[in-house]
Amino acid sequence: MSYELFIARRYLFAKKSHHAINIISGISVLGVAVATMAMVVTLSVFNGFQDLVADLFTAFDPELLVKPRDGQTVDAKDAALLQLRKSDVVKVYTPVLEGQALVVEGGKQQVVTIKGVADNITQQGHVEDILYGDGRFCLHADILEYGILGIQLAQQLGLPANFENPLQVYAPKPGERVNIGNPLSSFNHDELQSPGVVFMVRQAKYDANYILTSLQFAQKLFEREGRVSAVELKLRDGLKAEKVKEQLRAELGERFKVEDRYEQQNDVFRVMRIEKLISYVFLSFILLVACFNIIGSLSMLMIDKRQDIQTLRSLGADDSQICTVFRLEGHIISLAGALLGLVLGGVLCWLQQEYGLVTMGDSEGSFIIEAYPVSVYATDILLVLVTVLVVGWLAIWYPVRYLTRTLLK
Repeated sequence: MSYELFIARRYLFAKKSHHAINIISGISVLGVAVATMAMVVTLSVFNGFQDLVADLFTAFDPELLVKPRDGQTVDAKDAALLQLRKSDVVKVYTPVLEGQALVVEGGKQQVVTIKGVADNITQQGHVEDILYGDGRFCLHADILEYGILGIQLAQQLGLPANFENPLQVYAPKPGERVNIGNPLSSFNHDELQSPGVVFMVRQAKYDANYILTSLQFAQKLFEREGRVSAVELKLRDGLKAEKVKEQLRAELGERFKVEDRYEQQNDVFRVMRIEKLISYVFLSFILLVACFNIIGSLSMLMIDKRQDIQTLRSLGADDSQICTVFRLEGHIISLAGALLGLVLGGVLCWLQQEYGLVTMGDSEGSFIIEAYPVSVYATDILLVLVTVLVVGWLAIWYPVRYLTRTLLK
């Protein structure tokens, strides 16, 4: 241990001639600790909401999605897709065809997204867990084709989960202009029966716009027989999506895009990341203000230790070494506040996870969850610690240097 650090540590814990200096030093540590705790809790709450949204999408979005880079359809028997289907990393391979269509029910109509999927879609995630109604998950039976509507879409059309009359579906014929004299001749028409259930992802993107049906129905409606717009993949147990994603990108080449769940909902998660970043920046400024308390503590300490400074100079210490003593004193205060704040923040997050101390509102059942979600990431803890130390260093570097020089003169 260098003698500068030894003296700085002793100055922090030793009794001062003025009791107020100890109080101000304690306030400085507490101020940094509170700001640090606020950063930990705030970032953890943002993580909690991000994990919550990711869980909501898990039932509908695949682990990995492979689709043509040009946004068009591709032959379901494309050599690259056939090779992907046989890959050792793939547990479930589900071809998908999506397209826009018009649905009509009585006097109501709505533009929707028809998502045709293979029968093994239930093996991809937990689709059956988001179904509501007295029926069961079914895409087709004999000559009948079934459509599972999002719950908000069903409400907009005034339909129950088990509607009796077939839902009329219209899709424009590819490459054909609308016939003004007979507009219906420019559309493909088909019907969807009700399996007695609707789905609810709790995200308007899906609940208000999507209809799940069979792949064969979608291919026929959009005149895309034998073609798909994407392939949904479920990986074998124990494999990490991030690593497999990069592997598949290298194997499939530039023709295809491979996206994980976060990339499939990039707009949603990008907004959440921006909000988290802005909160982090604002809290960093609050932390900077808290660190200025350290300057007052060091200023009074320098005045109190004026005789000690003269003694150190007599023993051969130069100005830079004396300045280092007080700068290390400030760093110790910052570090003590950071560690205390990390502990307090971690305890508060644990209490929120276990007991839900802070609720979403007074109306029970009005929200998806009752209490604010929190998720503590090790990377965020490290980020907060580094931020506190860097901000503390920036806050005290010049003031300590200036005050030391002034006092020594």
